[in-house]
Amino acid sequence: MSILIDENTQVLVQGITGRDGSFHARQMVKDGTKVVAGVTPGKGGQKLDKVPVYDSVRDAQKDHRIDATVIFVPAKFAAVAVREAADAKVPLIITITEGVPVLDMLSAYHYVRKQGLRMIGPNCPGLISPGKSKIGIMPYHIHLPGNIGVISRSGTLTYEVVYNLTMHDMGQSTCVGIGGDPVVGTSFIDALELFEADPDTSGVVVIGEIGGDDEEKAADFIKAKMTKPVVGFISGRTAPPGKRMGHAGAIISGGTGTAEAKVKAFEAAGVPVADKPDEIPDLMKQQLA
Repeated sequence: MSILIDENTQVLVQGITGRDGSFHARQMVKDGTKVVAGVTPGKGGQKLDKVPVYDSVRDAQKDHRIDATVIFVPAKFAAVAVREAADAKVPLIITITEGVPVLDMLSAYHYVRKQGLRMIGPNCPGLISPGKSKIGIMPYHIHLPGNIGVISRSGTLTYEVVYNLTMHDMGQSTCVGIGGDPVVGTSFIDALELFEADPDTSGVVVIGEIGGDDEEKAADFIKAKMTKPVVGFISGRTAPPGKRMGHAGAIISGGTGTAEAKVKAFEAAGVPVADKPDEIPDLMKQQLA
């Protein structure tokens, strides 16, 4: 199994005719994803290769079942695109766009939740269930089907960890990039709950970074609810306080959000924390033994 997406997931691409949308839509198709339609207002009736383009999500739904949508529109329009997908009751909304104003995304977050739908992102690489489906920008060739779940705030660190898992023949059930912004649609805890319920996920890797307290909350959840082994990694251990490092949410302020606090919380929950990404496979093997 996998979480959130599988080989039957039918995908819509919002912003499909733009530079990023068109490039990654083609990559998703190449990687086996069922991209059934795209949306760019004013370009309905066109096609991207064999993928039909519509003016709106509602128009696309008239001809296709849409299980998930991925958003590549510019930052100033991203929250509107999220709301459009939510109005159309698309069950899974993945927002790749970075630089979305925090207040815009906060409003969109609550709007999606009120509809009973799920959002991943913004400022995220998307998700992949190797051998089944990829929605977003993750490099398909480094992944391997298997039973290790991966949850990460960082796109590039996800790739490094996945590469090391694959090199050790430790395939992945699903890899979820939750995004590095202060407001994201799916939290560590949300993804951990899904992996805990997935019978084909044997262990989970959690990749965190400085800023906020999501990792500490995840540690509390792991200690109280997780029966499956979890291995952690925290980036930004040498980051100076008060300076943003990478993602918009990666900033230490007010004495909270330090790497040390996150590592301590994980270790208190029985989660071994790797000093380097290439240590993760061995730590996971030890946990699974």
